[in-house]
Amino acid sequence: MRFIRLGLGLALFVFALWVIIGEQLSSASANAFVNARLTTVRAPVAGDVDLPAVVLGSRVDEGERLGAISDPLADNIRRNDLIMEQSLARAEVARLERAITANADVMDGLRARAETFRERRVAELEIRLDHAQSRLALLRDMDLAPDAVVPDTGDAQADPALTDLQLNRVLDDRSDALPAEPVTYALALDHAEERVKLVENALATARNGVFLGDGYNDAPNAGQRLAELQSVAADLETDLAAAESRLHAYTVRVEQERIRVNRLSGTAVSSPVMGVVWELRAAPGENVQRGDPLITLVDCSSAMVSLSVTESTYNRLSIGAPASYRPSGSDEVFQGTVSRLAGAGAETVYRNLAIAPSAKHLERYDVTLLIPTLRDDPELGCAIGRTGRAFFEARPLDWLRGLWR
Repeated sequence: MRFIRLGLGLALFVFALWVIIGEQLSSASANAFVNARLTTVRAPVAGDVDLPAVVLGSRVDEGERLGAISDPLADNIRRNDLIMEQSLARAEVARLERAITANADVMDGLRARAETFRERRVAELEIRLDHAQSRLALLRDMDLAPDAVVPDTGDAQADPALTDLQLNRVLDDRSDALPAEPVTYALALDHAEERVKLVENALATARNGVFLGDGYNDAPNAGQRLAELQSVAADLETDLAAAESRLHAYTVRVEQERIRVNRLSGTAVSSPVMGVVWELRAAPGENVQRGDPLITLVDCSSAMVSLSVTESTYNRLSIGAPASYRPSGSDEVFQGTVSRLAGAGAETVYRNLAIAPSAKHLERYDVTLLIPTLRDDPELGCAIGRTGRAFFEARPLDWLRGLWR
């Protein structure tokens, strides 16, 4: 029985020694802490800073309004110049529209006058043609010998056809001197036939809008003036289109300049990330220039674990190697992978991180762990600076820790 108790005691001693040595000799970090990248919010414009709701350590969401910058002295001279040019362009468009309307009214009046002239001229020629045809018929009814002399008389009772010939009246009322000798019947008949054909020709052209007879123009004065105003109307339409294009260009420029002035005179400051207010770089009411830093934020979406290990442990690690992290005071263990091996004296890699390494940390070898489940944890996801330990190998009591979880 004594030997049994001795054996059990020896076994317990060996087991305890194995646990102690295994726990102590397993690859682990000397220190580990949650870290994250820093993001600096800079002034988009120059002006006075107003950050009423920003408190150190407060949590902010992406796109959340942090404050505003206002500049009552923003330069708006260019905007005022463009507004003046826009007003002038608008006035030019209105002038051309009025000119087109007035020109159209004059054209309507001239068009009515020209149409009245055409109708009356056609009616006049129809009357002349009717009488010319009647005189030709009278001459043909006389049936005289071709060389018979037509009597020269001014008697009102004389034949109208002969009287017309003797008075030398033609279609366009121009006098063509005839010989003083007596007019023969053949000449009178030829003259009457010519007159009918001339009137028919003039009537046909008048019905098509072309007028013969005055020897100068083929259209009345109203028609000629209407043609001129049609050319003027085309020019006015072209000028109006160009003026409207200029007005549109000025309108676009004015809107762009108004947006620019509004941005310069005042704009909101928003958070570019979901994180924590880490540092205030400008005081409320302070005047800043464009690009000056205002607030430093911790980007919680970039949470990582920074740690240092011994040289022997460091040399056994590789990028992508599995690792676990247990925060101090917590039984929960987060699984991750090695994402960076910075080695000894890795001070420069912390310049854009929230937590800088200590002098003792820099004496060892720097390692960074990427732990996605830690970022998603509502309590530890942005617990910057939370300490713990990282392990890279299995330990004897891992099974027991698993039962506690």
